[in-house]
Amino acid sequence: MRTLLLPLLLLLTPDLYPVDGGGFSLSSSKGFLECASQILYMDQDAYQLPTNYSRNIPPDKNTTVYIGINVNRVSGVDENREEITLDVFLQVSWEDMRLNVPFNKSHIDLPWEFRQLIWMPDLYIWQLQTMKILSVLQEMASLRLYANHTVSVSIGATITIKCEMDFVLYPLDVQNCAIDFSSYKYTREDVRFVWREVAPWSGISGEQRREFRLPKYVVTFVTDKSNHIRNFGEGEHSAARLQIKLSRELRGYLLESYLPSSLFVIISWGSFCVIPEIVPGRMVLLVTTLLSLVTMFDTVSTNSPDALELKCIEVWLISCTIFVFLALLEYFVVLFGIRYDKSWSRRRQDLRRAASAAQLAPPPLHINHSQRLSTPVTGTPQGGVFSPQLSVEDEGLKQQFSHQTIQRDSPILEMPGDASDSFLSRFATKVDHGVMFCGAQHGALDRYALMVFPLCFLLFTIIYWTTYLSEAHKAMHD
Repeated sequence: MRTLLLPLLLLLTPDLYPVDGGGFSLSSSKGFLECASQILYMDQDAYQLPTNYSRNIPPDKNTTVYIGINVNRVSGVDENREEITLDVFLQVSWEDMRLNVPFNKSHIDLPWEFRQLIWMPDLYIWQLQTMKILSVLQEMASLRLYANHTVSVSIGATITIKCEMDFVLYPLDVQNCAIDFSSYKYTREDVRFVWREVAPWSGISGEQRREFRLPKYVVTFVTDKSNHIRNFGEGEHSAARLQIKLSRELRGYLLESYLPSSLFVIISWGSFCVIPEIVPGRMVLLVTTLLSLVTMFDTVSTNSPDALELKCIEVWLISCTIFVFLALLEYFVVLFGIRYDKSWSRRRQDLRRAASAAQLAPPPLHINHSQRLSTPVTGTPQGGVFSPQLSVEDEGLKQQFSHQTIQRDSPILEMPGDASDSFLSRFATKVDHGVMFCGAQHGALDRYALMVFPLCFLLFTIIYWTTYLSEAHKAMHD
């Protein structure tokens, strides 16, 4: 019977004609496809489609299409293009009571070209970018008809899925991608898509495999059993949804970014133990640490995906940079205080010498002309020079002398005056004491900074990780 195939094809299909070299050239035509698809199985089962069969009419009013997918491998995740590449085996099955299997057969395998002769669901993957059927010697695709009138299509393909990603929580971000398998022509009254329970994810050992670990990601697949509806076109369309969750391996980011930046901040606290007068050593330590953090921030920002807001890791690096900058600013305050303290030390010594000289000098006597005439003056010659001695017996002059001595020894702030002048004087005194405290030779400000900076950094670390880990946990369970 096989010897009759070639003449029969030549008669039925005029597009088949001989060419040089003893072969035949075949142009695609529907007539040849229909004949070839049926004649290929004449030797075995002589399978033919029913005469009243129409490939444009669904098998039933509410046809249920079962979707099964086996993920063989996650080829890659492109963060910049927001795409996921998967190697999958897709299985689609439905019942068509118009198709029958020959007697005593549990199933028959139909040629892949036969799919154009029967009704097939117009499967549409909403987030699909590209799809390529795998092939070695031939395409990895099969079409099988079972005795219970079930038609099963199985395809091995590499698909690229578009996934909308949000990197605000990077590297603690969790990406949720919903992949919908639906029909673009038939509404839910005609075709309904559900997941097939008999097609689990299986690894090499035969066990279910729902999680794939990549160098930077952990990819998890979950089938959503609830009914999903897509509204577009002429009505509501049924959809079977596959949830893909991508969570990052945090260990690499902890070792590459978080740990070094934390160590840089801790090293900056060592500057508080260096004597302030050793300017080169302390300045080199702080400036080098600050530049290292700035370089790290620039590298992370360049290599990380873009986001609409400040990313989680950028918040950490900016905060670490601010901590080191504040340590450098504290050293500037210390240097200014030391310079201020040395300048005012010399001025205080000059003031003390002037005050001592003023205390040793006799007070000026304010007496009138009559007192000057009535006061007896006595003197004794000393070395040929007459030295007058003033005998002061007036009690008022004694009180004036005592009052002037108290005023000279008392602070200036205790002198009576305007209230605003007194406030400004007190404020200036407090500022003076503060600057003196910062520039004290015993390093009082450095000792306090050595306690305050670690406490503030510890508090920031607790708030940071508590806030972002709770947001990541919430995104994981959404």
